[in-house]
Amino acid sequence: MIKQKEYAQRRKQLMRRSGEGAVIIVRAAPARIRNNDVYYAYRQDSDFLYLTGFREPEAMLVLLSEEERAILFCRPRDPEREMWDGAMVGLEGAVNDYGMDEAHDIAELEKRLPQLLRDRDRVFYDLGGDTAFDQRLIGWMHDLRETKRRNFNVPEEIHGLDHMLHDMRLYKSRDELRVMRRSARVAIEAHERAMRACKPGMNEAQIYAELLHTFTSAQCEPSYFPIVGGGANACVLHYIANNQDLADGDLLLIDAGAEYDGYASDITRTFPVNGKFSAEQRELYDLVLAAQLEAIDQARAGNQWDDVHDAAVRVAAQGMVDLGILKGDVDEIIEEEAYTRLYVHKTGHWLGLDVHDVGDYQIDGHSRELEPGMVLTVEPGIYISPHDEEVDERWRGIGIRIEDDVAVTKDEPLILSDGLAKTADDVEALMAG
Repeated sequence: MIKQKEYAQRRKQLMRRSGEGAVIIVRAAPARIRNNDVYYAYRQDSDFLYLTGFREPEAMLVLLSEEERAILFCRPRDPEREMWDGAMVGLEGAVNDYGMDEAHDIAELEKRLPQLLRDRDRVFYDLGGDTAFDQRLIGWMHDLRETKRRNFNVPEEIHGLDHMLHDMRLYKSRDELRVMRRSARVAIEAHERAMRACKPGMNEAQIYAELLHTFTSAQCEPSYFPIVGGGANACVLHYIANNQDLADGDLLLIDAGAEYDGYASDITRTFPVNGKFSAEQRELYDLVLAAQLEAIDQARAGNQWDDVHDAAVRVAAQGMVDLGILKGDVDEIIEEEAYTRLYVHKTGHWLGLDVHDVGDYQIDGHSRELEPGMVLTVEPGIYISPHDEEVDERWRGIGIRIEDDVAVTKDEPLILSDGLAKTADDVEALMAG
């Protein structure tokens, strides 16, 4: 798990980046009602979690850059509330266990926060997440400016925090990579359990249950709602119904990751329900795998973000021409993006505390250069609708995606999800075993 020392280092780094005279405000995620008086399971805001490790709602972090002082507003311990909801961190715990310099009751925010804005040059805070609090913050700044005979500075503007903070989050530390490896290992175990359990006649829901069993047993949770799509359901990119019967002769696409200590894994495998690829399924599967391997090889420091996608697209487009699925010159197909009818998404995304993690993909209008510490998914996919009359009938209804989690290093790409069966032969062997 991430140690408190690292959270403290992140706060100091952010304060130093913001410059002298800055105050930084980061809010915890609110608890949300699911229905009536039942709440959704709570998940902390990722920016707040990145800077604190604190997992309770009704909290706010205030950083004063000049003094390098961290102040947490949170709920005090309440024995009656703890009887219903469990132990709370409280004000003493915020200082002793979470490394804060000060902690105050969140109920005192109205009194204390305006004073913390005095003699500050800049406020860093992301407007738009909570319009009610936005108005309160703007109102406090206005009131300070209107104070008669004031002999202190008042910040004039609110600067967005996201670019500065999200750029920090893009580069993973050694401990973060260790945690992400752990989340990937749990996801690998879940995929293997699903492959071994799968048989014709089962329902997608039964396979979904195998995934949840593994995540829960490992004290993890899904990092996103898993996709368990059999047959043509694999061609629905965000399929989450997970309730259809699995037919003999179909493929099953599972896109599922675990979340451990806040960090996500994101893995996809596609395999035959009956344990044996048909000739057409294997040909298309081998093509997607070849595209993925070529793309992973491009995930190297010094290459561009777009190089990963472009490598996969060229292999996939050439392969679809060779198989007769696409017709024409490969260069023209790529230039005109004619392949996007069947290869419909980008080949990956950043990965971290969010499954679609933060960080710019372009800098000054150009594809971003890959650097050590960045983590991305590599996930080419080909999806042929059962209603696509431009393609020979034998290919219709096949959807295949293969996805792994890859860290950029100074040397070879590091596959965090390595070890899960991926070649057609290895998939069949795993299912047979």
